[in-house]
Amino acid sequence: MTAQSEDFRSARAATLAAELRALVGKLKRRLREQADVGDLTPSQVSVLLRLERDRQATASSLARAEGMRPQSMASVIAALESAGLVSGAPDPADGRQTILSLTDACRQWVQEGRAARQDWLSRRLQARLSIEEMEVVATAAGLLNRLVED
Repeated sequence: MTAQSEDFRSARAATLAAELRALVGKLKRRLREQADVGDLTPSQVSVLLRLERDRQATASSLARAEGMRPQSMASVIAALESAGLVSGAPDPADGRQTILSLTDACRQWVQEGRAARQDWLSRRLQARLSIEEMEVVATAAGLLNRLVED
């Protein structure tokens, strides 16, 4: 590969990276608009998503995972508990700790939010793209997956 073609490739990658970052940000905002998160802060949403994935956690493990001070995590958890989204139970192995998990109501709310976003995106794809264009998007999605895989 010549130096000129390598320079072009590098410049093209930088331009494409900027375009993709902006596009993904815009798509995230549009999807977020489809499922109301109410007055939840980004930290609260992040904790809910982590608890959904991990099923349960202690406040200290959540604080470490989220890069927060334990005191800050305590206020996040208190707000989520008062909203009925998170509940705690004593840790059977260490009674000094509380194991936190999502409430059934929160799990349903998360599922409904995902369904709303999925429905919106599906309807947009169908309304705005031809079947051929959807295939191009499917190919691009596969390529984007390669970018984020470890």
